[in-house]
Amino acid sequence: MVGDKAYQDRARGLLKAELKKRNLTYRDLAERLTSAGNPDGEANIANKLSRGGFSAAYFLQCLDAIGSKVIIE
Repeated sequence: MVGDKAYQDRARGLLKAELKKRNLTYRDLAERLTSAGNPDGEANIANKLSRGGFSAAYFLQCLDAIGSKVIIE
């Protein structure tokens, strides 16, 4: 579909920016996801973010786990 890559890049960039803003690492995110009942490893998170291939549900789970409620670009 036209534009999918652009949206994947945008989602990846938004998530990385939210992590950086909070001084969190992929390990921190993995721990928070696991605590929230959605276990995911640090390496798996790095792979998902490097390729930009993750669902909207996963994106929202990550934002919830790091305490981000609103994203403003």
